[in-house]
Amino acid sequence: MKILLLEDDSGLCSSIQEELQKAGYVVDCCNDGETAMLHALNTEFCYDLAVIDRMLPIIDGMTIIKAMRRKQITIPIIIITGMSGLNDRIEGLDNGADDYLVKPFHIPELLARIRALTRRPARIRQETRLSFSDLSFDQTERILSCGSNSLLLTAKESEVLSAFLDHPRTLISRDQLIYKIWGTDTDILPGNVDNYISFLRKRLREIGSTCEIKTIYGSGYKLEVKHRN
Repeated sequence: MKILLLEDDSGLCSSIQEELQKAGYVVDCCNDGETAMLHALNTEFCYDLAVIDRMLPIIDGMTIIKAMRRKQITIPIIIITGMSGLNDRIEGLDNGADDYLVKPFHIPELLARIRALTRRPARIRQETRLSFSDLSFDQTERILSCGSNSLLLTAKESEVLSAFLDHPRTLISRDQLIYKIWGTDTDILPGNVDNYISFLRKRLREIGSTCEIKTIYGSGYKLEVKHRN
């Protein structure tokens, strides 16, 4: 698997690269945003995942992530940064990243997050398009549509939404979502699941869908059609 690593601290970049290569990954490194942008947007490099420092010189990491998503580059992206505030994490995830790792971090944790984002699904779907009410979701391209409106979801948003589209109008608990999407060996916090639910609700509003992910307090969530008043 080929990873793009964007980190301006050359010492940290070399250390991460060495550990990733020991784990069997092919790693390309960039230390400034201008060079990083050229690599990130060139699909001929065929990267499987990107690890991006948010505070790169010349062009910042968030700008690079947004540009990747605008170009329909849907590979998983992990932000690594010293910015640990809640709003910082929400902004990073809401603008295209799939995971957010605060410095300083342990390399084994980064490796675990890479494995989680690139893990093969437990079952191969026979259908690449799911639908419910006015929603249509292309799982291959990660494009969510409602009428003439459409948008690109991140890798994890796609997995969470697929769980609901597989079983619309069915109560799904937070634990069921964690087990289905992150597996039994994950250390993901319940609040992270709630964040993805919040992101998907925003996506549904953006495309004007009549569907909503309703919270069933104390039990979980359910994808439903909004009741008209």
